[in-house]
Amino acid sequence: MTAKRILIVEDDESITLGLEMNLRAEGYEPVVALDGEAGLSRALEEHFDLAILDVMLPKMNGFEVLRALRAENTTLPIIMLSARGAELDKVMGLELGAEDYITKPFGLAELLARVKAVLRRDGVLRRAVSRVLRVGDLEIRSDVREVWRAGELVGLTATEFDVLWCLVEASNRPLSREEILSRVWGPGHHGTLRTIDNFMLQLRNKLEKDPAEPEYLLTVRGVGYRFRLNPTQ
Repeated sequence: MTAKRILIVEDDESITLGLEMNLRAEGYEPVVALDGEAGLSRALEEHFDLAILDVMLPKMNGFEVLRALRAENTTLPIIMLSARGAELDKVMGLELGAEDYITKPFGLAELLARVKAVLRRDGVLRRAVSRVLRVGDLEIRSDVREVWRAGELVGLTATEFDVLWCLVEASNRPLSREEILSRVWGPGHHGTLRTIDNFMLQLRNKLEKDPAEPEYLLTVRGVGYRFRLNPTQ
């Protein structure tokens, strides 16, 4: 089996050395870029299964790199690293399409566990039985993780698709913000419930004809959100 390739974009050489050694020991193939521009270039030109992306980088910061990657509609799973633990930074990283966010200093065991969790979730979703769901003017293709609206491909980040798909799989049942957070990021994730509201806003802006009067992504007052499988109901 081919080793999973992991791109490390980090300018602290002591951190990159530790990550390289431990990822290699776990059977991964780590590749290092020491600044944001180099990291963006490699991520766009080569195949990687996951990227570990620091926020504070020379030439381009991690948020700029992440924004540029998502603008290219890349679905590369990304874990952000930062010494800044402010909730706003975590929310920004997740809103831009990162799968996870780890605050420095961190334990290698925790980071490796997060890497495994992100790769496992991404792999499960990509191996899912092919399913094409057509609802109104939307077509959602689970195997290739694509959403089409009125015949045009919609650019969703990997996490946006995960949030959408977990609502679709609930089969009209409303999910609380806590349930969505647990299903998408895992039960041990320390995210905020506001993150879910922001993702729903982004999805409505991309999928709804009128985001203020959604047909598909409905708010269930006092509960959370649900995906309406039949827009006529």
